[in-house]
Parts: sequence; structure tokens; C-alpha cells
Amino acid sequence: MSKDSSSPKGQLLTRTLAMPADTNANGDIFGGWIMSQLDLAGGILAKEISGGRIVTVSVSSITFEKPVKVGDVVCCYGECTKIGRTSMSIDLELWVKPVRDGVVGERFEVCRATFNYVAIDANGRPRPVKTEGHSHIA
Repeated sequence: MSKDSSSPKGQLLTRTLAMPADTNANGDIFGGWIMSQLDLAGGILAKEISGGRIVTVSVSSITFEKPVKVGDVVCCYGECTKIGRTSMSIDLELWVKPVRDGVVGERFEVCRATFNYVAIDANGRPRPVKTEGHSHIA
């Protein structure tokens, strides 16, 4: 996945706990739940960058490498890799820290994705992203 598999790229955007209600028939966390966590994290960063409302317009790529288990602490990291006139591309990584039977395991990466967002105005139309002074671009 990442070149240095022991450390996430970007800033920590969200942390949550994988719960039993989010599992599939195998007892692993649904891929759709993981995607929603990535979208929430990416949306936070895109909103901060654009200074207002945003919408998700596409997912350029997503790769699931390992399952997420109930009880895992799920952490989403992200960095903006591109800002266009109205759009932003956010690279995201999902890492977990297993906590089972009182033992905290080593964190590891389970998924990575690129989500694309567009800044919108009050009428839902694309608006320019203010690019001055941004230190968010990797």
C-alpha cells in the first residue's frame, strides 16, 4: 500500500470504533461503511479547504487490502493532492488499531482511496475554491 507501511500519510481527520451493527455476514465490517468513513473524513478536509459547502462528485480509486473487525479503532488520514478551480482531490488512508481482550495491537493500513469534491454555493452550483494561503496541498 504505502511506501512506509508503518506511518499514515496526511493528517488525522476522523477516529471511530467499528461496531457490530456495521458487519457483513462474515462478521467483518462492510466495505460500504468503510467508504462512508472515508467520505466523511475527505469531506471535512474539502470543506476546510474550500471554506464552505462541498459535494462528493466521484471516487477515482479505492483499494481494500485487509478486513476491519468489530472493536477496531478506525482512523482516517488524508491530504489534498490537487485543487482545481472548483474541485479538490483528496487522498485518503484508513488505518486500524486492533483492541481485543485488553490488548492494543499495532496499527496497520486497511484501505486507501482518492475522493473528488466540488465546492458549491447556496444554490448548489459550483463555486471557485479560494486557493490563496493553502498549505493543504501535498
